[in-house]
Amino acid sequence: MPEKKLEEKINFKNPDYYTNRELSWLQFNYRVLSEARDKNIPLFERIKFLSITASNLDEFFMVRVASLKDMVNAGYQKKDIAGLTPEEQLKKLNVETHQLVNQQYSTYNRSLLPLLKQNGLSIIEHHEDLTEEQAKYIDRYFEDNVYPVLTPMAVDSSRPFPLIRNKSLNIGALLKKKKVEGGKEKSGKKHEEEIEFATVQVPSVLSRIVSMPSEEGKTIVILLEEIIERNMNKLFLNYDIICTHPFRIMRNADLSIEEDEAEDLLKEIEKQLKKRQWGEAIRLEVEDGIEKGLLEIIKTELNIAEEDIYAIKGPLDLTFCMKLYGMEGFDHLKVKKYTPQPVTELQTDCDIFEEIRKGDILLHHPYQSFQPVVDFIKQASRDPKVLAIKQTLYRVSGNSPIIAALAQAAENGKQVSVLVELKARFDEENNIVWARKLEKAGCHVIYGLVGLKTHSKITLVVRREEDGIRRYVHLGTGNYNDATAKLYTDMGLLTCSEPIGEDATAVFNMLSGYSEPLNWNKLALAPLWLKDKFLFLIKRERENAKAGKPAKIIAKMNSLCDQDVISALYKASAEGVEIHMIIRGICCLKTGIPGVSENITVRSIVGNFLEHSRIFYFENNGNPELYMGSADWMPRNLERRVEILFPVEKDSLKEKIVHILQCQLNDTVKAHILKPDGSYEKVDKRGKVVYNSQDAFCKEAIEEGKRQKKSQIGRVFIPETHHD
Repeated sequence: MPEKKLEEKINFKNPDYYTNRELSWLQFNYRVLSEARDKNIPLFERIKFLSITASNLDEFFMVRVASLKDMVNAGYQKKDIAGLTPEEQLKKLNVETHQLVNQQYSTYNRSLLPLLKQNGLSIIEHHEDLTEEQAKYIDRYFEDNVYPVLTPMAVDSSRPFPLIRNKSLNIGALLKKKKVEGGKEKSGKKHEEEIEFATVQVPSVLSRIVSMPSEEGKTIVILLEEIIERNMNKLFLNYDIICTHPFRIMRNADLSIEEDEAEDLLKEIEKQLKKRQWGEAIRLEVEDGIEKGLLEIIKTELNIAEEDIYAIKGPLDLTFCMKLYGMEGFDHLKVKKYTPQPVTELQTDCDIFEEIRKGDILLHHPYQSFQPVVDFIKQASRDPKVLAIKQTLYRVSGNSPIIAALAQAAENGKQVSVLVELKARFDEENNIVWARKLEKAGCHVIYGLVGLKTHSKITLVVRREEDGIRRYVHLGTGNYNDATAKLYTDMGLLTCSEPIGEDATAVFNMLSGYSEPLNWNKLALAPLWLKDKFLFLIKRERENAKAGKPAKIIAKMNSLCDQDVISALYKASAEGVEIHMIIRGICCLKTGIPGVSENITVRSIVGNFLEHSRIFYFENNGNPELYMGSADWMPRNLERRVEILFPVEKDSLKEKIVHILQCQLNDTVKAHILKPDGSYEKVDKRGKVVYNSQDAFCKEAIEEGKRQKKSQIGRVFIPETHHD
């Protein structure tokens, strides 16, 4: 169909063709929750998934809901790609989030708690249920461990309502003063004017899960807030306690930094981080059945709207389930821990530079170890031939060996330039600490670009060799974080390709000195022209389909919500391009729209590892092109971040990547399929092979490791003997 006619016939930007971004994210959290509800998954893994839904929801409120509230407060009326104003989005989200929370607690109370008890772990839900012996133990525990840490806070005319910290768990109480008659304390009749409010924060420095003495083979625990509630009278000795109930608030934690005004970005971010604790309260969680008078005081003081109150049937803040997951003695109720396997080409103590010179090396984490990436920096820091190391850091682990190696390299006299992204959300504090440490060691530290987050994952090592200067480059889809590299699926490429080396130098020159080269060889960068590159590649498939040539797109990413990209995919689908999307999280594209998206399938894989890699396959008339990179198809990635897309050109590596994509498209265990009505359903396994792609990758990596060991054992060196 000619382009003009197709676009005249169909409005590819029709809001009905798009799902709202925030509602799509909630769908993703439902998919995570479905793992917690899946009876085929080991019990403690289900608990872990429930905890993840809770921490996901916290961040969603602090950032996304907070941002929508800011828009409403500012009178912003612009509609999103699905045709909804911020106010309309909030209304829909309100209904959905309340339903999600209800389902979280139904899963916890009706499914997980009874199963935990059956398997020897009892959680005492109410302190009133303690036996006499348990009560004695708990009271002693309170006196010895909890009481010294608490800060009870009463509210009266001389003591204003305290500042309640973001995400903190608190216990609110209504009190009345004890009457004193004839020197003896006696409770008086309840007078309205005598009732006072008090609160105490449940200290996060103490473990929220407290184990109690129990018989062999059984574990009994109680939550810290129940211990405090039981002993509230010891905190307010001159008062009678009318009622006590836990509550928790979520605040707006979306940092707003006027970078043009901020002379020192480091100091400005430090200042804003403190504000995060005291942003506007946007959600209040209270115990179901909370006393009305107590709720009214909290609601009024925090200025919380009725629709932002969540009455919880169970313990507030389910992230404590991750601590349950970490308890000892329950390994039989977890998935066996997987150990990342060595990379075939990079055996222990090898010369990593020599191996890269033999040809590009593909890394697939966490199936393969992240250690070669750490070794790449470590060897470079010690190698006398290495002149310079340049790296971008977005998120790193708490005790990062990469940071230590970079500091060591600077101390060894090498030129070390590191771009530390201070604006990496919720990692700002961590990154400020590392930035200072690196500066102290003598590294050149760059704090990103004004108005842009640097999200690209790239390392450049410049080495003087016999035939001149050679550049070695690592490019990745995930962060330089050795801890999350065991949990997230990501891809990496080690290469000494000259064109990529030239581009890598240009990237760092651009980041440190704003100098953009006249042309690029292999890398595509956002926000410069990465989006145009993707649109060109999609359009090329469309043109091929129109001409009757082979045309196919397979794209794997975390999120898809860029309207221009979705519209381009719709046009390609309308012309007959076969499109398969593997999208873990947000997907604003709709499948099955007649004449628009009938040739598009979307699947989301939620498994033991967090799917994080970004891989793009374009058929290109039988000459496939494959790319990997740091960017999702979102406006923020394509327009407001520094991102890198890199090609994979070695045939053997291309085959490996096609295999990875195909395995995920064949997954019948962890894949959820997007239906035309916007819902996601697990694959109907009837008549299909049961296939879990993540398990398959683990097995393949282990088999590859065994083959490698055998081949090493098989090498027998026979010394040459002297013959007369």
